[in-house]
Amino acid sequence: MRFFITTGNHDPVSPFLKDGGKSDFLGEHGSPINIFSNKDLVKDKDQDTFITRDIAMSGYLEIINELKEFGFSPSEKDLFWETPFSHRSYKNYSFKKALKSSEYSNRMYEVSPGFSVPDLSYVVEPVNGIWLLAIDGNTYLPKNINENPTDPDNFHGASVGYNNVLSNKKHLIDWVKNISKQAEKNRKVLIAFTHYPMLDYNDGASEDIKNLLGENKWQLDRVPNDQVAQVFSDAGMKLHFAGHMHINDTGIKKFENGKTLVNIQVPSLAAYLPGYKILTVNSPTDFVVETVSITDVPRFDELFPLYQKEFDTLKSQNTKDIWNIDILKTKNYHDFTLFHLKELVRLRFVPSDWPKDFIKKASKLSGEDLLNLSIDSANSNKINAAKFKTWNFEDALLNLYQLQSADELAKKDIPESRLLQFKILHENFEKLNTEDEFLNQLKTFFRVLSKLSSGDPTDHFEIDFKKGMILKLK
Repeated sequence: MRFFITTGNHDPVSPFLKDGGKSDFLGEHGSPINIFSNKDLVKDKDQDTFITRDIAMSGYLEIINELKEFGFSPSEKDLFWETPFSHRSYKNYSFKKALKSSEYSNRMYEVSPGFSVPDLSYVVEPVNGIWLLAIDGNTYLPKNINENPTDPDNFHGASVGYNNVLSNKKHLIDWVKNISKQAEKNRKVLIAFTHYPMLDYNDGASEDIKNLLGENKWQLDRVPNDQVAQVFSDAGMKLHFAGHMHINDTGIKKFENGKTLVNIQVPSLAAYLPGYKILTVNSPTDFVVETVSITDVPRFDELFPLYQKEFDTLKSQNTKDIWNIDILKTKNYHDFTLFHLKELVRLRFVPSDWPKDFIKKASKLSGEDLLNLSIDSANSNKINAAKFKTWNFEDALLNLYQLQSADELAKKDIPESRLLQFKILHENFEKLNTEDEFLNQLKTFFRVLSKLSSGDPTDHFEIDFKKGMILKLK
C-alpha cells in the first residue's frame, strides 16, 4: 500500500520555518508546562519551561525533505509525475527530469509582488490509468508588503482555503486545466484531493446558519465561494476529496454547461464519527464510495490515567468549566469521540457561537414544550405529545452537531423516533407565521437540523457522472 499526501493549514502554518510551542502541555504532576522553540514566546514564567528547536513549526522546505516519499517527490515506481511548474507531455515523461523539477527551488511562485513562496502541488500516476491530483490549497498572503518577504511571521494563515486560490494562485487553475486535458487525451481517470472543501458542506444550510448565529460563526468563513466550484469545474475537475472540516459530507453541483462536480468531505480519524473512505473506480464516469467507521481502536484509553491526573489538578485549583470526568468511563473509541463532541458543544461551540438569550430560553424546553410552541391554529395538534417528553432541546442541539459532523452515519446514534419528531417540528415551525423572535429562531434551528439530516448520501453510494447523480447503496 502506498500513501500520498498534500499540505494543509497546519502543515505548514507559514511558508517558512517558524518558532512555536504551547503553554498547556501536561506536566509530570498534572499541571501545564511550557514547551517552546524560543524563550521569547514564553508568557507564563511561573510554569516549568522547556526550550527545544524540535517544536518549531516546519515550513515547506522541512516538509518536502521529511515527507518526499509520500508524493511530494517522484518515485521510480510512478508511471508519471508532474508539478505546476514542469509542463511536459505524458509520452515524453522521464523520472530523471521529474526528480529535478521536484526540487524545492523549482516550485516557487509569487503569491504577491515580491513575495515568493512554495507550492507543493503534484499529479502522480501510481498505477496504470489513475492520476491523483494533489492540490496544495494553501495561500499564504503577506501581512505587510513593506516587510521582509522571508519573515515567517509576516504571513496570514491559510485556513480560508480555496477562496484565496482564485485571487492569488491562478497558476493552479491553468495547471488543473492542462492536467485535465492531458488526462482525457491519454484516457486517465483524474481524482483530485486537497485539504480544503471545494463545495458548501452544510447541505444548503449555510445561509440559515448565518441568519441564526451570524456570519462570523460556525466557521462559515471556511465555506468556499460558489465561484470556486465553477472555476475548477470549467478547468475539467469532476471528483474532489477534501478534509479540513473534520466532517463526513457529500456535495454535488451541476452547472449550466452540463458539467458536474462532486466534493467528498473525508471524516477525521480523531473526531466524531472517525472513519475513512474507500473509492472504487468502475469506469471514468462511474465510481463507488464506501465509508468505513472506526468504532474500536486498541489501547484508545491508554492515556486515560494522565487525563485523570490533569483533571485532579484542575479540580484542586477550582478551575471553572472543567471537562466531564465521565468521558474516562467510555468503553470504546466510538463512545469516546461522541462524548468528546458533547463536551465541545458544551464548552466551546455554545459559548462561542450561539446567542446567549436564545440558549438560555431554549435550554429550559423539553421536546413536548417545543411541540406546543410549534403548534398554532393552522397546525394539527393530533400528535401524541407524550412521546416528545423523552428528550429536550440540549439533546436536539447535540444531535444537530452529530448530523453536521457525521451526516447520515449519525442516524445510527439518534433514535429513529426522535428524527421523525424533528421532522414534525420542522414542518410545524415552517407553517408558523409569527413576529416572535424566539419562535423564528427555533424555526431556523429546525430548518438547519432538517437540511443537515437530509443531504446527499455519505455512507455507501455510487457516483454516476453520465447522469450527474449520486445514488445511495445498501
